[in-house]
Amino acid sequence: AKMTKYLVFNPVGPEKIPTLKELTTNEICKVWAGTSSYIRKQLLQRKAVEIGIGTFALVPARATVGEDKVLLVERPVFKLCRFLKKFYQLKCAKTKIPDETPCVQLDFEQIAAAIRFRPEIVQRCVHETLLFFAGALQEKKEVEFSFN
Repeated sequence: AKMTKYLVFNPVGPEKIPTLKELTTNEICKVWAGTSSYIRKQLLQRKAVEIGIGTFALVPARATVGEDKVLLVERPVFKLCRFLKKFYQLKCAKTKIPDETPCVQLDFEQIAAAIRFRPEIVQRCVHETLLFFAGALQEKKEVEFSFN
């Protein structure tokens, strides 16, 4: 399965993240801003997006308005893949993505076109960032991974 490439047994050394080493912080942020934008567009079309370590999706939720009104809304969630959760011994809130939700992969060509990067650079940047993230999890470091 695809997520197994993010199972890290040893620290992630520089040789495993050559693209991240070459790109500036600004360029890496641009790739992830483009990736976030792509994910957001898919969510607005009621699609889930699988990114290798888990899935972004909209799930039904209830919002209380005032004292007696309950609105049915949708909220965005990230569901870490079960295999990774088990491997890294992570505790996550249980999330059920509706069965009828279509799921797509990241479209590196589309993301690259939007930010004027080469698709292979975008793909390697995303892959290496997730690998670096997995390495931090393996070393029990506290990590924050923000999306726009």
